[in-house]
Amino acid sequence: QVQLVESGGGLVQPGDSLRLSCAASGFTLDYPAIGWFRQVPGKEREAVSCISTTDDYVYYTDSVRGRFTISRDDAKNTVYLQMSSLQPDDTAVYFCASAGPDYGCYGVPFTWEYNYWGQGTQVTVSS
Repeated sequence: QVQLVESGGGLVQPGDSLRLSCAASGFTLDYPAIGWFRQVPGKEREAVSCISTTDDYVYYTDSVRGRFTISRDDAKNTVYLQMSSLQPDDTAVYFCASAGPDYGCYGVPFTWEYNYWGQGTQVTVSS
């Protein structure tokens, strides 16, 4: 059974850091890409970052570039999202997802390109 499990969310203060993990089970990291998305109530799920599993390409949305770093550990079947200088606008439920076989991380990841999703982990940035 294919499963993606996010962890690492929590309540932090502005300026703090968190590292989210996305652990894959039931399949190895042989799909084209892993993406991170986030969603707040009443808004559409938005792309945050993605990482190719076939080359070194990574993508960040403008609002997180320079603050977030995506990485992967193939031996652990895990993708990480290191988040620094967190701001209240980063508050959301964060989801990881794996891209379908016909897609990859080439630029902005679209939700419809990703076919397996985790359950999400809440990140709250508040003073």
